[in-house]
Amino acid sequence: MSATDVLATLADGAVHSGADLARHQGLSRTAIWKQVATLEKLGIKVTRVRGQGYQIEGGLDLLDEQRIRDAIDTDASTWLHDLQIHQSIDSTNAELRRQTPFGRRASVCLAESQSAGRGRRGRSWVSPFASSIYLSVGWQFRGGAEVLEGLSLAIGVAVGEALGELGVDSIALKWPNDIYLDGKKLAGILVEMSGDFSGPCDVVVGIGINVQLPDGAAEGIEQPWADLRDSGQGAFTRSVLVGKLLSHLLPALATYEEHGFAPWRERWLAMDAFAGRPVIVDNNGRRLSGTAAGVDARGALLLSTGAGVQSIYGGEVSLRLQEAAQ
Repeated sequence: MSATDVLATLADGAVHSGADLARHQGLSRTAIWKQVATLEKLGIKVTRVRGQGYQIEGGLDLLDEQRIRDAIDTDASTWLHDLQIHQSIDSTNAELRRQTPFGRRASVCLAESQSAGRGRRGRSWVSPFASSIYLSVGWQFRGGAEVLEGLSLAIGVAVGEALGELGVDSIALKWPNDIYLDGKKLAGILVEMSGDFSGPCDVVVGIGINVQLPDGAAEGIEQPWADLRDSGQGAFTRSVLVGKLLSHLLPALATYEEHGFAPWRERWLAMDAFAGRPVIVDNNGRRLSGTAAGVDARGALLLSTGAGVQSIYGGEVSLRLQEAAQ
């Protein structure tokens, strides 16, 4: 019996005796104890109920490959090449980067936890076990990197619309790669590229979504945050959520390859979190103040200033409300 088998049994939240676990798998109770210790090293809280056995209080919503596949729309599934689920990994983006080059369909990597999850600008991404979605999609674009300027925005629209179909309200997008729920960060997007600038180009799209962060896990998050369950909007399994995300993401990548960001612009503007609000942009050490005026057809941020409307492109750029900077 592996630690994975023990985890699958304890995930129901019930108390399971060491004797029963050992008997069902033909192992010693000492071997079961060692497997439980392995789970605890992953950050899983396993309670030892005196005289009764082991329990994961409240249970765990583990990812299930078949349930994910069942939740993917039939048309979208034609774009799926392979689906990997890891119990623990350094990062899903890093794992897919090790597997380049990609083919003409998507490679998908998921993990229950990450030891080195990253967000944009090299920031760490808090990744506790079975508490969020850690998802990466690998895709090869025939065109070069220059056509991908608005990709993270199109992905944001796809994620926002997937959440909307699951009944999640009050979703908004912050340029260039954050997803907000009720004004707080719910999810982030990280796009990484490799290959020839003029094409073909291998792209890894990483997405992290807070589902139900455990107590204390958010101490490393340096901004107001939200998760689905505590917001009362997560009445679905993580597997269903992943299936719905892929139902939107895979066609989005195929569409983006053909048409770029332009078809996504109006939908992005409809979810713009900062539209018409005073903002500050830090652009490679240069600070600009103005009013957020949407994005152009290439995905550049439009900033209305006293000198006119300026176009701000991605890179080492941060955007925040002026009121939050005071």
